[in-house]
Amino acid sequence: MAHPVQTEAEVLSSTAEGAYHRLVLRAPEAAPRVRPGHFATLAVGGRHSSMLLRRAFSIHRADVEAGTVELVIAEQGHGTGELRRARPGDRLDLIAPLGTPFPLPDGPVSALLVAAGYGIAPLLALGEEIKRRGGQIGFILGAPTVAQLYGVEQARALTQDVLVVTEDGSAGLPGPVTEPLAQAIRAIDATVVHACGPMPVLRAVTGIALDLGARCHTSVEEAMACGVGICMTCVLPVVGEDGVSRFVRSCTDGPVFDGARVRWNDIGTVPADLEGAAAMGVKG
Repeated sequence: MAHPVQTEAEVLSSTAEGAYHRLVLRAPEAAPRVRPGHFATLAVGGRHSSMLLRRAFSIHRADVEAGTVELVIAEQGHGTGELRRARPGDRLDLIAPLGTPFPLPDGPVSALLVAAGYGIAPLLALGEEIKRRGGQIGFILGAPTVAQLYGVEQARALTQDVLVVTEDGSAGLPGPVTEPLAQAIRAIDATVVHACGPMPVLRAVTGIALDLGARCHTSVEEAMACGVGICMTCVLPVVGEDGVSRFVRSCTDGPVFDGARVRWNDIGTVPADLEGAAAMGVKG
């Protein structure tokens, strides 16, 4: 469970990195609370801005000694464009850390980390932590084109087991990021797969991992309006430990979920057997 703080974070650096932008923020109260898989939200445009909703980003890294939090941003609209233009010395309203992080192993494990695009942002710190606990890791990093890859050299600094995949074949192997997944799981005898990326990728990764007997933990990319569990816009159908399916919030119960419990094919619908579906007017 996250214990977030709201703080006015100073921008220390704002750097273009390929198709993305990396923000380093001074946030000494937030940094010690961050675990791999947590996310942060930033207010956009100041207190008089018409952009009322915060923007949510996976936390790339947190440095306790430096008191910093790093975010990787893809410019997709006015809000992210405003954040991309932040300069050193600017101050941003930050809430962090938020959400449920990746579960950490009690001891050594063999883990495969799978990312699409800048989905690698939370996985590098996770890989470092798994290695610190005596485990071994491998990466599959995919993107539509070479320009949309991120963190390849950072991953190679952690392990020699790094596969790069691009849909157009402009770098590494050609095809979708899931293409070499089964082979990679077998190659490092992975018992757990951690993944971050678009929903179709996570659905496919989960299915392949489970078929091969590996656990799968997924950090979902679901649109969030509030980020703190109030608005209910980021709900997903998930099977609980009691076997009952319910809508749960990506921002508080996630963004990291046991992939085996997410009802991937029912996302965007109200399944008739979902607890409370009758009250929503859905008939079986």
